[in-house]
Amino acid sequence: MIATNRQDMPGHSGEATQAAIRIENLSKWYEGFQVLTDINLEVAHGERIVICGPSGSGKSTLIRCINQLEVHQKGRVVVNGVELRPGMKGLAEVRSNVGMVFQQFNLFPHMSVIENCTLAMRRVRKIAKAEAETIAVENLARVRIADQAQKYPSQLSGGQQQRVAIARALCMRPKVLLFDEPTSALDPEMIKEVLDVMTLLAKDGMTMVCVTHEMGFARNIADRLIFMDAGKIVEQGEPKEFFGNPSNDRVRTFLEQILH
Repeated sequence: MIATNRQDMPGHSGEATQAAIRIENLSKWYEGFQVLTDINLEVAHGERIVICGPSGSGKSTLIRCINQLEVHQKGRVVVNGVELRPGMKGLAEVRSNVGMVFQQFNLFPHMSVIENCTLAMRRVRKIAKAEAETIAVENLARVRIADQAQKYPSQLSGGQQQRVAIARALCMRPKVLLFDEPTSALDPEMIKEVLDVMTLLAKDGMTMVCVTHEMGFARNIADRLIFMDAGKIVEQGEPKEFFGNPSNDRVRTFLEQILH
């Protein structure tokens, strides 16, 4: 099970009473286009959030703001009690506690699976090679791919590569794990193996924020669903309420299209 000690982040002895993520009045522009407008969202420790909505609604931009891969122009993003700001001191350390799994796998093709998994541990955490390899093998086993440790990404299927990417993120022992449509680049038969791994992580209590169109997965693991449209959160709720009785017409239309 992933370590979830809430006292091991420097300077945050009261973290148990804080939200894992707090977003306040967040807005972002790309030149003259406003992609996010006054987003307010709080994610508790151990909570599983699924963000859904039509293409271009700002979902991916929102989660990329959580670890400052995208810089916002207005509002606040606070992760484990630390407000993230462009160029802030210690951003790399805070970011290392927020794992990210992308649509594309972003594995280094010239490195083996285990080398991909140990690189950040050795460079960012300064963990010795032997210990880093032990941690990598443990996390590759968690995503059911330990037997592929010495292979290179080109020798793996898309589903296997995405599981390696998840293992790589887990190796940093993140407090929060972000997923940006992790199955969108996969063939249909490979989607289930990745969703099964994500379901296991959810059951382990990992704080997760996941952008996905996999509504069956969302119904089964989400504590709360967030629906975005045109850069705004227009509805949120627990799965039973969200799927069974959405109050917003745009949500009803979206669900009818994606579920049928």
